[in-house]
Amino acid sequence: MSLPLPPLFAAWRQSLRAGYSWKSLRGDLSAGVTVGIIAIPLAMALAIAVGAAPQHGLYTVLVAGSLIALCGGSRFNVSGPTAAFVVILLPITQQFGLGGLLLCTLLAGLILIILGLLRAGRLIEFIPYPVTLGFTAGIGIVIATLQFKDLLGLSLATQPNNYIEQLNALLHALPSLQLGDSLVALVCLAVLLIWPRWVPKVPGHLVALCLGALLGVLLEANGIAVATIGERFSYSLDGVTHPGIPPFLPSFNWPWLLPGADGQPLPISFELFRQLLAPAFAIAMLGAIESLLCAVVADGMTGSKHDPNGELIGQGVGNLIAPLFGGITATAAIARSAANVRAGAFSPLAAVIHSGVVLVAILFLAPLFSYLPMAALAALLLLVAWNMSEARHVRHTLRIAPRSDVLVLLTCLSLTVLFDMVLAVGVGLLLAAGLFIKRMSDLTDTEALPKHFHQALHDLPEHVLAYAIRGPLFFGAAEKALSVLRRFTPGVRVVIVDISAVPLLDMTALAALDNVLRDYREQQVALILSGPTPHVRLQLRRAGIQRSEGQLVYVQDLAQAREKALRWLNPKGDGE
Repeated sequence: MSLPLPPLFAAWRQSLRAGYSWKSLRGDLSAGVTVGIIAIPLAMALAIAVGAAPQHGLYTVLVAGSLIALCGGSRFNVSGPTAAFVVILLPITQQFGLGGLLLCTLLAGLILIILGLLRAGRLIEFIPYPVTLGFTAGIGIVIATLQFKDLLGLSLATQPNNYIEQLNALLHALPSLQLGDSLVALVCLAVLLIWPRWVPKVPGHLVALCLGALLGVLLEANGIAVATIGERFSYSLDGVTHPGIPPFLPSFNWPWLLPGADGQPLPISFELFRQLLAPAFAIAMLGAIESLLCAVVADGMTGSKHDPNGELIGQGVGNLIAPLFGGITATAAIARSAANVRAGAFSPLAAVIHSGVVLVAILFLAPLFSYLPMAALAALLLLVAWNMSEARHVRHTLRIAPRSDVLVLLTCLSLTVLFDMVLAVGVGLLLAAGLFIKRMSDLTDTEALPKHFHQALHDLPEHVLAYAIRGPLFFGAAEKALSVLRRFTPGVRVVIVDISAVPLLDMTALAALDNVLRDYREQQVALILSGPTPHVRLQLRRAGIQRSEGQLVYVQDLAQAREKALRWLNPKGDGE
């Protein structure tokens, strides 16, 4: 039997089936240019936030953004660097350098491809909303905190590894506040907040960055220092160092040949891969979650339907190839994808065009990027962090959600901020699963059936007892539910159990039921199971719990159970 082909190019096939036209092309061109303009400053800011030079964010959009659009499963997703990865990638860069960051991204790409080939796209749907909301809100808080250094031009002696130490370092660094950086940040934040209300069709962040750059130049001319990309970053060409970012395309490089944390190429070893495997898996899982959530949002806006496994493979291909050309981790971005839809996109060509806009920017606008103030980019990321924290949704959830969901949300948020996202998601999933098991076990109960419950029970002899089990019999509920069947007075010879409301049994339930049968055989009590569904009956037979005359039988309803019980009590019989 041949294996199914991997779902490559699913989004392109969907677009062609929907009927591509000149109108569609115009929509893709308009959307691609719009989103490309949005992506340029965000890509640079996010690269800086993870500890890399700004050009690596642009390379990510250029390579990964176009490859994911070509190979992925969503017509409208736009991929590139996103804020969600900052809390994972920054520690990797600090510990392993740029080479380690790119190697870890490459490994994450391999994991995403494997997930797609294993058809794991639908498994992401099983992550509870409080877990997702909790860790995204926590990431937003962490990202916002990291921006205060550049917002205020603070000088930090070291970059602390945990949140409490970061807050402490920022407080101690407040005396080093720079007036120029603070003024630029204040103006940019005001524009970012106010401009969209006045002129929503012109990207507010573009206006904010332009005004921030002009203000920075003006302040520098008056002797007030403002930190810029050109002062913070540089590149070498023909042995000459130039400020800012290089105005040429990235070259191919194996990640392990790039500098590690000590500035030397990474020594390839099994230990290195072992250390990078856990963060690579975290990157892959976060990338899968964010990309598929983004695809769901785009589907809701357009009425389309994405291929989740195709999207995972596309994300994997992009993250596998981009690090070879200096690109950092990429995933679908909800804000850019929504802007893509609103601007009239019809197919993945819009995302490819958005990468082309970044290409033009690299080749022709790179010298101008040197004038962008670091405080302006920090202000942009601060707004991104606020939007990502989804404070309105958090408040709404805290107000209306059950206490168990509130506990999960607050746990994930706190662990993300104080420790890391991987721990937060792991603990959140375990906590959500445990609370769900508790709720399901509370829904499963066993009760004695009164005589008036059913006509068949009206005049049953005292030697017959009737019970009903309602709810799933699984490891969290089986022992409690089945233990009731053992509590009856001596002299009972037949027990009828209505299991028509039992949808499933797991191995724990089957083992507990087998123990009940063993006790019944020792006490010479017969068991009649009434109304088992075909699935439950099949499970019982596979477990070896077979019909045995005078000991165990399955019947369709309580009327048949009554007849069988009376026949066993009076085998020579005259009916009753």
